[in-house]
Amino acid sequence: MGCKCTLPLQSGLLDGEESISMASQMLSRLLRLPAPSRCYLATPFAPTIASTPFAKRSFSSTTPIQATYNQVLRGCRVGQKARRPVSPALINRPEMKGVCLRVGTTKPKKPNSGERKVARVRLSSGTVITAYIPGEGHNVQQHSVVLVRGGRSQDCPGVKYHLVRGAMDLGGVGNRITSRSKYGTKKPKTN
Repeated sequence: MGCKCTLPLQSGLLDGEESISMASQMLSRLLRLPAPSRCYLATPFAPTIASTPFAKRSFSSTTPIQATYNQVLRGCRVGQKARRPVSPALINRPEMKGVCLRVGTTKPKKPNSGERKVARVRLSSGTVITAYIPGEGHNVQQHSVVLVRGGRSQDCPGVKYHLVRGAMDLGGVGNRITSRSKYGTKKPKTN
């Protein structure tokens, strides 16, 4: 459509316009400048120019491979499992009241040693759980009314609850100086 492309001929002599265009091509190659395009020829080596100066690039250079229909039918898509609650008996409750059934000790898991004080508690919902008694010394007996909060004991298997010190029948830790609020200890009086 009226596009005049200049190509070098096999025969020796060229007319005036063709010799000027060849000279400009040679000069642009020497100076490494882009040649003025009177006719744009699409070649496999033509550079692709982004439409915007800041072209969007994906994080990965490879495209994500989609699963085929047969792979989906065979069951390649597995849903994520729902998280299990840490303290399942206290669903949507911060604490619950309970009655102690038995007080005893248990041994911790492998690298640790010692005796951990635990209590079997029947909650007000009727569920029986094992709760850890924090702090040194306690006054919990059978039939004591206690307050149970969530939170597992990291080295005792099956213990997913803590008793709240300083609430109901369970007293606070005596002579506690630091972290008193966690152990239900009153502020010591100073004279």
